[in-house]
Amino acid sequence: MFFHIVLERNMQLHPRHFGRDLRDKLVAKLMKDVEGTCSGRHGFIVAITGIESVGKGLIRDGTGFVTFPVKYQCVVFRPFKGEILEAVVTMVNKMGFFAEAGPVQIFVSNHLIPDDMEFQSGDMPNYTTSDGSVKIQKESEVRLKIIGTRVDATEIFCIGTIKDDFLGVISDPGATS
Repeated sequence: MFFHIVLERNMQLHPRHFGRDLRDKLVAKLMKDVEGTCSGRHGFIVAITGIESVGKGLIRDGTGFVTFPVKYQCVVFRPFKGEILEAVVTMVNKMGFFAEAGPVQIFVSNHLIPDDMEFQSGDMPNYTTSDGSVKIQKESEVRLKIIGTRVDATEIFCIGTIKDDFLGVISDPGATS
């Protein structure tokens, strides 16, 4: 799920960046440092949408760097248990498969794959139905349901299932159109 929230961060800036474009340099450094990172509490920071305020700078003793408190608005991505996502399969093995939905990596165990799908090893490992009509392999798009999340300080891990109604393969790159 995506959320639009306000966060705050203390940014350090070298004195060589002081001048008319101080605010622009601060915003550019904030975007470079923050976008694409993950905070366990809020989720993955997708994009900064605006700057609410830049506080007064505080000179750091001995270094000359100045610390500015910056309050900014951003879009964050945080997956929740029970959420339905579309993801791209990145790896398939006999234990299950890994898929990515944006920055989140999701593992789907072979116990959470429908019983009629069998693991096929070979140069392109995959899960295939007995009649061969559906195949899950690398680069397949799947719709899955998150059944568990684990949040670390800098990463979010998810467990998913495709063993439910309306879940499974959306598109198969191996299929001929």
